[in-house]
Amino acid sequence: MSTSTQILDVLGIGFGPANIALAIALEELAPALTVRFVERRSEPLWQPNMLLPGSDIQNHPLRDLVTPRNPRSRYTFTNFLFENQRLYEHLNLPLHYPLRLEYAQYVTWVAEFFKEQVDYSCKAVSVEEVEAGSEAGIDHYRVRSANGQVYRARSLVLAPGRTPHIPAPFTGLVDARIQHLNHYLPALQETIERTAGQCRVAVIGGSQSAVEILLHVSEQAAVKEVVGYTRNFGYRQKDTSPFSDEVYFPEFVDAFHRASPEHKTRLRQELLYTNYSASDIDVLNQLYIKRYEQSLRGEHWLEIKTCHEITACIPGTEGIELQSRHFLEGKTFRKTFDLVILATGFLDLGTGEREEPYPPLLAPLATRHGAMQTARDYRINLDGSLPTYLNGLCESSHGMGDAGSFSLLALRSKTIVESLNTHLSKRVEYQRYA
Repeated sequence: MSTSTQILDVLGIGFGPANIALAIALEELAPALTVRFVERRSEPLWQPNMLLPGSDIQNHPLRDLVTPRNPRSRYTFTNFLFENQRLYEHLNLPLHYPLRLEYAQYVTWVAEFFKEQVDYSCKAVSVEEVEAGSEAGIDHYRVRSANGQVYRARSLVLAPGRTPHIPAPFTGLVDARIQHLNHYLPALQETIERTAGQCRVAVIGGSQSAVEILLHVSEQAAVKEVVGYTRNFGYRQKDTSPFSDEVYFPEFVDAFHRASPEHKTRLRQELLYTNYSASDIDVLNQLYIKRYEQSLRGEHWLEIKTCHEITACIPGTEGIELQSRHFLEGKTFRKTFDLVILATGFLDLGTGEREEPYPPLLAPLATRHGAMQTARDYRINLDGSLPTYLNGLCESSHGMGDAGSFSLLALRSKTIVESLNTHLSKRVEYQRYA
């Protein structure tokens, strides 16, 4: 086991877009702090298993890792295009939003500037509080990784990503033929190889990702049947009104965080379709036309089952049997598939449906300190003396801008860094005179 005796000012857990934005903010706003990040993946990747041909991002490209906080930064998306000699080509694209592939390249490009601060293939598995005097002169966290590394830090910033939502009746099933969308592309490739190019695929859910996957899988020559299941009457268009999109303004974060629990619930219900269980009109149109075109040919390899609730999932030697019920007609149906993709979203933090009370890594500390609360500066109340932050995962406390979107990453990182500067300085003064 390798143990570091250095006590860092900041240890970031996870190095996806949220903590990459934090790394930029720390460099630009707090260069004196000692910082390190641990990342379970072997390299900086963003949604690698959902980089589908032609797919785009769903936010304005200038809402990137840094521009809303510092448009003069070298790490902007615009500068990425400029330094890679494709600014004019990009500006000439007939697209409303950038391609997801290009934005993934941007994220990787920025991450490379900070590679000396990051330990890849390093999964944090435990977090402990260490009091002053027991192992060092100041209170700190001790974080252990799966590969035996031990890190010590005066503060933590967690950006572990969101836990996949696995709905009933798929909960608890461990079968390589049932996969969350996080694993879509490799799962599809494995299924095609296993079935000698004659695979049957089901896609569960009514999200943007569900529609994108249906479009992609229906274009694969090795797929002989694809069925989309949604509980809704049909796939719903996203609420893209400019008035609704003000949920991504920093002013809305202030208003939402101050709101009562009842008002938070009301706002989240009202704003649900700005981000969830809905799709952009371009992919909806493509799917509708594709289904209509196949009907002109008398084909039925692409099927969409609306108003269907999955009632049972039964793995067998011949495939995965799905049983569904049409809630309007009351009829039940059975179909067998070689691959089932759950485009069913992710869990948020909280105590309600489709929520978990805390990130799994923090379970031992969170249960000891009671119900976890998230302050406006993204601090959580694990311990009054050690600054601990959630960089993301805060939709229930901060609103839709914390729902995995890029829109507020830059400003959120600024808030966290400013809070770190304040609380770390206070802690030094406290321990100096304690």
